[in-house]
Amino acid sequence: MTKYLVVGAGLFGATFAHEAAKRGHQVKVIEKRDHLAGNIYTKEVYGIQVHQYGAHIFHTSNKEVWDYVQQFAEFNRYTNSPVANFNGEIYNMPFNMNTFNKMWGVVTPKEAMAKINEQRQEMAGKEPQNLEEQAISLIGRDIYEKLVKGYTEKQWGRKATELPAFIIKRLPVRLTYDNNYFNDLYQGIPMGGYTQIVEKMLDNENIAVETGVDFFDKKDQYLKDFDKVVFTGMIDQFFDYKLGELEYRSLRFETEVLDEDNHQGNAVVNYTDAKTPYTRIIEHKHFEFGKGDQDKTVITREYPADWKRGDEPYYPVNNKRNNDMYQAYKEYAQKNAANVIFGGRLGQYKYYNMDQVIAAALETVKSEFKD
Repeated sequence: MTKYLVVGAGLFGATFAHEAAKRGHQVKVIEKRDHLAGNIYTKEVYGIQVHQYGAHIFHTSNKEVWDYVQQFAEFNRYTNSPVANFNGEIYNMPFNMNTFNKMWGVVTPKEAMAKINEQRQEMAGKEPQNLEEQAISLIGRDIYEKLVKGYTEKQWGRKATELPAFIIKRLPVRLTYDNNYFNDLYQGIPMGGYTQIVEKMLDNENIAVETGVDFFDKKDQYLKDFDKVVFTGMIDQFFDYKLGELEYRSLRFETEVLDEDNHQGNAVVNYTDAKTPYTRIIEHKHFEFGKGDQDKTVITREYPADWKRGDEPYYPVNNKRNNDMYQAYKEYAQKNAANVIFGGRLGQYKYYNMDQVIAAALETVKSEFKD
């Protein structure tokens, strides 16, 4: 029997803890926040499941992961179909025939491709040197100017001409009238919210849970008291930034209750113009098809932000400098922290969707327990 300390009660930590406890190991889970479930935390407000840290839509083509998560919640049939608002003009996302019809009046896929190819000619024979040029080479100037430029500049906090081309390797172009954002086989949102998933994962007599506890307050003691530590925080912070500070993007959320039944008619509306300071508004009741109190709705505005120490890190900035630094931390960890498993978006410095977090945790479980 091994004594595990799991640092962080998000999806990676909870999945690992659940599987370790099932195998008879003793697990203690500590969480810095005052609640479980990390960034997928939801809480009920006026009968509405509010996604406290931004929209979370579960989608996957991995049947093993889909079957696994069904143990902990029943999912509805929600389909992610965001719309973009550019100065009051509404466009469907991802780019599809509805988008092209609204943009140019084209009706057939052939007409749409002809228009895209005509606009891409601006970059003919040129190697894109930045994100702006890359986007134009893929989709043309009209869609870039209205639906990519402003949103991307807000998201990254700098001009598109100053961002590297590799950030946009491809842009989805669908020549069908289909507004489903994801191509995955399985998609939905747990009825009753996400928090229940983590609560059920951690409901085991072999698991002790403490919230409001900062690992770094007693780091040395924890490392001494436990056989192994599963750490889902920032890998650079774990080593006191010894090899340098990795970059992250942060987010700020502004949530309010409105005395109306339906504010925007969709769960997610992206604001793609430059002057609107937020990137999107989420109206939470639409994730569950309008469930919740009549004449009440909850909306959240999402503001991207620069990250500094002490802020909540949301997105790793996976450019060459940061990826090289992460690799150095990974190698350093193998030599200097052999009893620590680093996991999740921050521990592995990688952008993960929810299904990818679960898949990565299950791979770690297989490796750890030689399943």
